[in-house]
Amino acid sequence: MKTFGGSVLFLDRSDINTDEIIPAKYLTELSKQELKPYLLEDLKLEGFNPKTDVAGMKVIITRENFGCGSSREHAPWALEVNGIYTVVAPNFARIFRQNMFNNGLMAIEMDKKSVNDMFQNFSDKDTECKVVINDDGSAKVKLIAGSFSKSYQFNLDDFEKALIEKDGWVGFAESKY
Repeated sequence: MKTFGGSVLFLDRSDINTDEIIPAKYLTELSKQELKPYLLEDLKLEGFNPKTDVAGMKVIITRENFGCGSSREHAPWALEVNGIYTVVAPNFARIFRQNMFNNGLMAIEMDKKSVNDMFQNFSDKDTECKVVINDDGSAKVKLIAGSFSKSYQFNLDDFEKALIEKDGWVGFAESKY
C-alpha cells in the first residue's frame, strides 16, 4: 500500500482541469513514467512555478472541482509518478475522483470550511500531512507546521477503502476474481 502524506503543495484555485494537471500534447507518445516532468506545466497561478514547486511534494490541497475537463487516466498517473498520492479538495470532477481511487490514490473530499481553514492556517508555511484511516472508514487529515498542528475529519466508503488497500482497481479485481 502507498504511503499517504508528506509535504504539502497548496494550489489556491478552483477548477484546475486535467489539461493543466498534464497537458494533452504529452498523452499519446509518452509512457506513464515519462509524464513526470510535465505535471502542472500549464497551470497558471500567481507565484507558482511547476519546475521548482512540485519536487518533493506528496500532497496537494486545493479548491473546488479539481480534475475537471477531459476525462483521462493520465492526470492521476502524472500525480502518481511524481509521488503525489493524495489530493484534498472540497470536491472533484466525478470521473477524475474515481480515476484517482482506481489507481490507488486518494481524492479526499473535505468540507469547504475545513479547506478554507487549511489555507488560512497552513498555506504560507512548510506543512506536512499525515492521513490516518480507521477500520470503520472514518479518517482524518492531520496538518503539521512546526509546533502547530490541526486535524480534519473525512470519510471513505468501503469500496474506496478497498481500492486504497489493494493499490487500485487491478489489485482489487485480482483479490476478488
